Amino acid sequence: MALIWTGNIEALTRDNATFRTVVKVGKYSELTLMSIEPGGEIGLEVHNDNDQFLRIEAGRARVKAGPAKDDLREAHDVEADWAFIVPAGTWHNVINTGSEPLKLYTVYAPPSHTPGTVHRTKQEADAAEAAEHAS
Repeated sequence: MALIWTGNIEALTRDNATFRTVVKVGKYSELTLMSIEPGGEIGLEVHNDNDQFLRIEAGRARVKAGPAKDDLREAHDVEADWAFIVPAGTWHNVINTGSEPLKLYTVYAPPSHTPGTVHRTKQEADAAEAAEHAS
């Protein structure tokens, strides 16, 4: 396997049809593609040990964030070519508010998923995460 990942991130992101596909996991970061259906969402979550960079390549979304699960005091409307950073410990959700799939990529630092992870749907992702936390 190559040491350095290279690719047309814009094209790969726009062409991705899965909820989550992990493209590359390094020692200190991870690159993941996501496609979220209209009205869908990533789901309210917090990464206590990961900063997260996200960039939207297609679609529109509302990003909600805050210091607690029941205190999402920030809301931002974002669209293609926008990026945002979610610091570790911040509760957040990304909701597709458009009429087309939301296409984005995200960089986690440090990595959050196992190399080669593919979740075709949010339900598949939720089930995998529930199983991981149960063990």
